[in-house]
Amino acid sequence: MNGGTLDAVSSVRVPYVVVLIAALAFVLGACGEAGPLEGLGDRTGAWVTAATLPTTTSPPVVIEVGEEGLVGATDTIWVNDDIGPAESHDDPQAMIATVWNRQLGSRFVQASRVEIATALPTIRFPEAVPEDVRWVTSQLVYDPASGLLDADTSAAFGLWTVEPYTADSGQIGVLRVGPAPEGLGAARSDVVPIIVPDGLSLGWTESGLRYELFCQASVTDAVCDAIVDSFVPLSDLLVS
Repeated sequence: MNGGTLDAVSSVRVPYVVVLIAALAFVLGACGEAGPLEGLGDRTGAWVTAATLPTTTSPPVVIEVGEEGLVGATDTIWVNDDIGPAESHDDPQAMIATVWNRQLGSRFVQASRVEIATALPTIRFPEAVPEDVRWVTSQLVYDPASGLLDADTSAAFGLWTVEPYTADSGQIGVLRVGPAPEGLGAARSDVVPIIVPDGLSLGWTESGLRYELFCQASVTDAVCDAIVDSFVPLSDLLVS
């Protein structure tokens, strides 16, 4: 698979007391009032049913975390990959407009890996996901008034252990990505842990984008950390 060797290296976390205010601000900015799963449980935009057939074999484990494992993201089913073009191009604004033109009343519009990598050229995604994940959903998120990407959350991904949108409990992870505040460096910032009632959220910035990874309570902190440490450019995870 692409992206190089996967190394499970511990995330850099800053003390909770120091980051409490920043963490709360991150949650409010990235999640909105409805929380980390808002908008991700809807069948929005184009939906590819042919891609949701269950896998017959378990993907190989690429990272071991104690007695748990992570599998390669490219070994899961990306249910929206048949929607868009086969290859990326160098016009993000044209791609953003193309995806918006097929929206069906929701600001969350189903989009392929190629479309998201084109719309957000510096976006990154985990090379490894929990071993029970079999499907990944991917969406671009818009400001309905302008038809441009939303200023808080521009892209969203769901990690599913069941066919997407058939059971909320089957979505064990959510990744939200949006613009980072101006003036921050390109290097990955410290990872801020945010305790939420139904799991754990980890927030950080990198290369002009802000990330929030939500892990359901069934996903251990160690596995959530390993996911963060496996992030690579999404463009490296495109299937040729």
